[in-house]
Amino acid sequence: MGRGKIEIKKIENATNRQVTYSKRRNGLFKKAQELTVLCDAKVSLIMFSSTGKFHEFLSPNISTKGFFDIYQKTTGIDLWNSHYERMEENYRRLKEINKKLRREIRQRMGGDLNELNIKELQALEAKMDSSLLAIRERKYHVIKTQTDKHKKKVRNLEERHANLVMDLEAKLDGQDGIVETGGYYESTLGLLPNGASNLYALRLYQNQQPPLVLHHGTNDLRLA
Repeated sequence: MGRGKIEIKKIENATNRQVTYSKRRNGLFKKAQELTVLCDAKVSLIMFSSTGKFHEFLSPNISTKGFFDIYQKTTGIDLWNSHYERMEENYRRLKEINKKLRREIRQRMGGDLNELNIKELQALEAKMDSSLLAIRERKYHVIKTQTDKHKKKVRNLEERHANLVMDLEAKLDGQDGIVETGGYYESTLGLLPNGASNLYALRLYQNQQPPLVLHHGTNDLRLA
């Protein structure tokens, strides 16, 4: 029993439509490959699915450019003429923009001003003022960022210094009593930065007068 004929119309179900497209596309590519091998034909197929996906087959015995060159020669249609004209138009437009920008740069540097009228000179002055303001704002932003960064570093160093001072104070507060070895201590009182508390700096002189007693909590040194 033969296969029934399929009505040629759009398949509404998206999944079935994609499956049919894939199967028939592969069949076309297979036939194109057979034509290339059996008949030494030059075949090119370009396909886009309903979802916009691109598929292409080109005989291995010719390049894409070579194929379209043969097409243009055979049909007498120039495929690149309109594209070339658009490129030429775009080139002329960019060239004119570049010319205007170069002239504006020269005018901002004080050149080519003779051909400007009073309104154009005023407009040029306004542009220069606006540019100068933008440059200053950018410069101030950079300076402020660098200043804030250095201030943060200074604060970190001050915090580390204060912590070290507190650790040293705690160690010195735990040391008091009579010096057992011969000699005496000379006490100096110094004010440490960042509001840190006062510390005793003690210096030992060997082979001197009788030992001294350091009384904890005071800055007095008395004979033992």
